[in-house]
Amino acid sequence: MIPKTYEEWRHCITIKCGIPLTDTYIRSRLDVLKNETSQEVKKFRNLYGDSHLMQVIDWFTRALKDETGKERVN
Repeated sequence: MIPKTYEEWRHCITIKCGIPLTDTYIRSRLDVLKNETSQEVKKFRNLYGDSHLMQVIDWFTRALKDETGKERVN
């Protein structure tokens, strides 16, 4: 199932895939996803379309804000 909300996406990444959304991981994914010439991005676009790519970029950006907000509080 393709996530339709931030919460579904976050659950998929962190629980189903077991990937912690660390600052380093999020920034590395954003670097790749924003690289228009990346083969990975081209494949992603072909499979899921531009609007989903933009949504995933937005979710990673939101996750980065969540993660950096935690760092300031601690």
